[in-house]
Amino acid sequence: MGDWRERMLASTRGRVVALLRRLPQTVNDLAEKLGLTSNAVRLHLSALERDGLVEGYGTRREWTGKPAVVYRTTLEAEALFPKPYAPVLAELLRVLEERHTEKELARLMRQIGSRLGRAHASAASDVRDRARHAAAVLNDLGGIAEVVEADGELRLQGYGCPLGEVAAAHPVTCRLAEALVSEIVGAPVRECCERGERPRCGFRIVPA
Repeated sequence: MGDWRERMLASTRGRVVALLRRLPQTVNDLAEKLGLTSNAVRLHLSALERDGLVEGYGTRREWTGKPAVVYRTTLEAEALFPKPYAPVLAELLRVLEERHTEKELARLMRQIGSRLGRAHASAASDVRDRARHAAAVLNDLGGIAEVVEADGELRLQGYGCPLGEVAAAHPVTCRLAEALVSEIVGAPVRECCERGERPRCGFRIVPA
């Protein structure tokens, strides 16, 4: 995924996105900076619009006197650029571990998870529907999860972990995810994650 991102950003379309990330620009602005014809720029913009990475959001009169569409990057385009979330979270946890006992830190993680869960609350009356909603929330956060029911037990099985980079070194992070899922499902949840080279989330829903 990282190699794909680097190749994309190094391409002409990646350069278009980088320029528009700095400030909104017209076709002629981009053509001048990239050393391309305006038709070539339009082709790149059309492809980037189709991919949801740029958008036109207004017009501006240029030296010709004609109005020209001004383009900018979308919020989705920001996902192309590296974000230091994992290193920042890991360092924050190291500081918290130095200042709090293991029990205190676990309680803090649960409080954070519960707040996040309340922000994604489900109005569904059936626990299975709420569990599916919790799986969708985990997926939106960057994980891969689904609801599994076997031997009368309901659980969320993850095949990836949105906090995997941090959870391996700081298992207390799983308390956050456990509380988030419990808040959404509306029932006690027991974390049964796999921690290793490829962390996988797992949550067993405890019958009320």
